[in-house]
Parts: sequence; structure tokens; C-alpha cells
Amino acid sequence: MTMKPIHVIGGGLAGSEAAWQAAEAGVPVILHEMRPMRGTEAHKTDGLAELVCSNSFRSDDAETNAVGLLHAELRLAGSLIMRSGDAHQVPAGSALAVDRDGFSADVTERIEAHPLITIERGEVAGLPPEDWDLAIIATGPLTAPSLAEAIRSATGADALAFFDAIAPIIHFDTIDMDTCWFQSRYDKVGPGGTGKDYINCPMDKDRYEAFVQALLDGQKTEFKEWEGTPYFDGCLPIEVMAERGPETLRHGPMKPMGLTNAHDPSVKPYAVVQLRQDNALGTLYNMVGFQTKLRHGEQTRIFRMIPGLENAEFARLGGLHRNTYINSPTLLDGTLQLKRRAGLRFAGQITGCEGYVESAAIGLLAGRFAAADRLGRPLAPPPATTAFGALLNHITGGHIVSDDEPGKRSFQPMNVNFGLFPPAATPKPEGKRLRGKEKTLAKKKAITARAISDCRAWLGLDTTAEAAE
Repeated sequence: MTMKPIHVIGGGLAGSEAAWQAAEAGVPVILHEMRPMRGTEAHKTDGLAELVCSNSFRSDDAETNAVGLLHAELRLAGSLIMRSGDAHQVPAGSALAVDRDGFSADVTERIEAHPLITIERGEVAGLPPEDWDLAIIATGPLTAPSLAEAIRSATGADALAFFDAIAPIIHFDTIDMDTCWFQSRYDKVGPGGTGKDYINCPMDKDRYEAFVQALLDGQKTEFKEWEGTPYFDGCLPIEVMAERGPETLRHGPMKPMGLTNAHDPSVKPYAVVQLRQDNALGTLYNMVGFQTKLRHGEQTRIFRMIPGLENAEFARLGGLHRNTYINSPTLLDGTLQLKRRAGLRFAGQITGCEGYVESAAIGLLAGRFAAADRLGRPLAPPPATTAFGALLNHITGGHIVSDDEPGKRSFQPMNVNFGLFPPAATPKPEGKRLRGKEKTLAKKKAITARAISDCRAWLGLDTTAEAAE
């Protein structure tokens, strides 16, 4: 008897990962992707797992960084997204950044080649039909309006929307390297990097203040129908940050700490704009932290005020895209299943996680939960001590409802962070009392060591054999 497939709607990072995990478990999958039949405001290709914002998966430090820990857990779980990311990394200091075109092409090729995955191109306009007894909605921040409306109608809960902003990308050969220099902050070396993985553009106080004023005065794209829509603090447009005070930027993405001007080491920059490599060839660099809703003409004018970018040519200018997510703590159970409809799961950013690897992680979990259902092998959620479990717990109930504002929705998108993990016992060195940064570092290492051990146990990996090697 032929096994019924699991239907996955959405071919982004979460949907691709969910499809891969279910298929690797031996369950057939039909992956539905509406592009190129229907495009979005942000996507440019019909490739699976296209990166529409940054090309960075952020820190790859699994010992002292929560997102680096999530990288490690994804690798342990056989993540397609991490496998393709590792195969197409570009230098980015202590971060894992990827060649976006090579990464998407690799994910697409692997999905197309998998014998248990069928890709169907075309829009799924409403909720999955009832005969799709196991399905995963992983349509992300750009869910088609018809499907979003169907979700709202079925759940009885409003999906909230806000804007993610896209940073511009610059052609490397138009950057003035007599003004700019290569250096990672504090010369930190990351995967595939050298400690000189960013291009730095220095500003003195006068140039900085003029730049901030230009951001404030520049014409922005306005969407009256979306007025009052909140921004996610991890992806604020550069001009919105400038509105929060004249010093906000130089204490944020333009902070000069850990950098020395190679052309004039005796003069400390007042502020620094960093550019990060965007493709494997090194021909494109993106403006770190420079998501924007400035009009395109204003972007070209204002960003050419930055020293070293006076003649910059832009491969892509910044823009905005809508992000839609559901009230997951109210709607989903601990396996990402809709409480009102058994077998229907949600994955990725539509659940209220934020970030590429977080979306992939929730896709991985949804795919594994669905496959376990199909195979009749119940799968317990990952322990809360793991990055998988900490993120899942946030999505399915980790927020606090405000007593002061009854009825106000408190659930907001979240990146993985150590604040989502239960405390871990910190080893105390004999004859030494840990203080300050040393104590904080020890706490992080205790959390990550426990997480890796518990994740291996949840995945059924043989920790004893590894320890004996």
C-alpha cells in the first residue's frame, strides 16, 4: 500500500527543511511553492530557500552564542539548510554568511533530487483540503493574502503584520579602498574568515551628524494602510533607529569599537559603516544593519555621503516586505499542530520565530513531528534545555500576558537567545570565584554544553561512542 504524502506549503527555509526531514524519515512529501506562478514583493527568483534580507546566518560560535548553538543542533539533526549553508559560506568574521545564489541553488537541487519529494508549483489559495490529513504551512512572512485570510477565518485570531526591511548591496569595485579598510571587529576570526572580513567606512563627528540628519530628512516609502504596524527591533530600518536619538546609530550598527583605521591608526573614527561580503566571488558587499524604507533615489544620494562610498554603485537597493505571523501560543500545541485541526502544522516565521536558522529549526521540528505521525511513532518535543526546545517553548507558550493591558497581544517574534533557556548549574573552579564577564561566559558555556548533550540524547545519537573516541 502506498503511503500518503505529507503536504508542505511554502518553499522557503522552513518549508524546505520540513520537507527534507520528513522525506529523510522515509515519508513521501509534496512541496508546494507558488513562485514563479505568483511572485512576492521581496523574492527575485523561483529558487527554494531564497534569502531576501541579509545573507548571514549570524554567529557560528556554539559555545557562547545561542544562535551558534542552534547551528550546532541543526547540524546534529542533519539539517539541509545548514549543510547547504556550510557548503556555500563566504568570509564574515565570527558569523556564518553564505553566497545567497549558490545556497538557494544547492537547496533546490537537493530537494529536486530527493526520490521522496515532489515539487508542485502553484499557489495554495486556502487552507489545505481535509484529505491532506497531514500538512505543514510554512509560507513565511510573505504569505499570500488569500491564504492569510483563510488562516484568520479558521483560527478566529488575527495575524499580526509588520515590516522587515532589506539592506542595500554594493558592487565591490566601486568602493574606495583608499578610504575604507578590511577588518573584523576586534580582529575576530570566524568560519572561513581571516579576521579581516568586513569593509569599514569611517566617519568623523561632522560627517556622522550630517548623515544622521539626512536620514531624518530623507523621503520614505509610506503605506497608509499599514500605519501603526510595529517593527521587529532586530531588523529596524536605519532611519527609524536615527529617529530614536542622534547617538543611537553609533551605539548600534555604526559603533566604532574594536576597529582601527588602517590608513590613519592614530585617529579614532567617530562612527563606522561596515560592509559584509555577499557572494562567493567577493564582487558584492551588503551594508550591515542598513535595512531601510527610504525611497530608492534618496538611498543613492544619502548612502553616497558615507566616506568611501561616494561613487558606490548598488546591485540592489533597500526595500520593505510585509511579515505576517499567527498568535502561536494560543493556536498551536507543543508539536506545532493547530489545536482546532489535528494534522495541520505551522512552521517558520509565520509561527513567530525570527531569523533564518530559527525558521529552519522550526521547519525541522514540524517535519519530524509530521513524519512521526505518519509512521505511527510518537515523537516527544525536544527538551527545553536545548536550543530547539527553548525556541519551540517560546512559540507555543513562552511569553507573558500583560495584566495591565488585558486582551492586548503580548506574543512577539523572537530570535533564539539565552534568555529562553532554563538556568544551568555553573561549575565553580576550586579556589577561584568567578565575577563579571568571566562568570557570564561560564554560564553560557554551561548552558551550551548541557544543550548539546541533551540534544544528542533527544536525537538518539550515541554519546557514549563519541566520548570513547
